[in-house]
Amino acid sequence: MTRTVITFGTFDVFHVGHLRVIQRAAALGDRLVVGVSADALNERKKGRAPVFSQAERLEIVASLKPVDEVFVEESLEQKREYILAYSADVLVMGDDWAGRFDEFEDICEVHYLPRTPAISTTALIEKISNAGE
Repeated sequence: MTRTVITFGTFDVFHVGHLRVIQRAAALGDRLVVGVSADALNERKKGRAPVFSQAERLEIVASLKPVDEVFVEESLEQKREYILAYSADVLVMGDDWAGRFDEFEDICEVHYLPRTPAISTTALIEKISNAGE
């Protein structure tokens, strides 16, 4: 029986922290499905547009060896529907979301992975923005 893992993220300004969470998520099953936040969702969630477009971020994530399928995550409120639609056995999120998705333990396992220390997309964007000053 195939064990499907699902995870979600913006994956903007793709960095080694993103790669590691994808690799660790993939190691928990046989098939990895990744929801990439829509541009509009990212603007609502973070108050800014992503640096890379939704299409570019989907292409980057889809090209990674551990990733079997990608889709656009339109809404945070649809997590349950996405888990069910992709028949996910495991939901993986970063530990910055710890406890926020325990409600889905009735339909799948929920794992919170530690983030890679000292790596943040927001910090990288700020560093790049300030480099020209």
